[in-house]
Amino acid sequence: MSIRKRPPMGLFIYSLVAFGLGAYFTFAAVQGDYGLFRAAEVKAETRALQAQLDELSSQVARMENLTRRLSDAYLDIDLLDQQARDVLGLLRSDEIVIR
Repeated sequence: MSIRKRPPMGLFIYSLVAFGLGAYFTFAAVQGDYGLFRAAEVKAETRALQAQLDELSSQVARMENLTRRLSDAYLDIDLLDQQARDVLGLLRSDEIVIR
């Protein structure tokens, strides 16, 4: 006559809790606020914002150049002529307007 011994219930509960905690921490490491997916999103957003910053920096540099060229210390006659034409709608006497 052999007596079969059942595993203790505490071992089952311990294994279940350990598995649950492992699953929770694995999920949090992948999907959580500081997880792998969020890190990838942050990197992509950083690249997009850096590209936007570079574009804005080049626009600022262009505007600073135009401002310097129209200053009292350095006057670019061609740029002044272009701005007068654009803003005031001026034409020279030898030009023809086609609309």
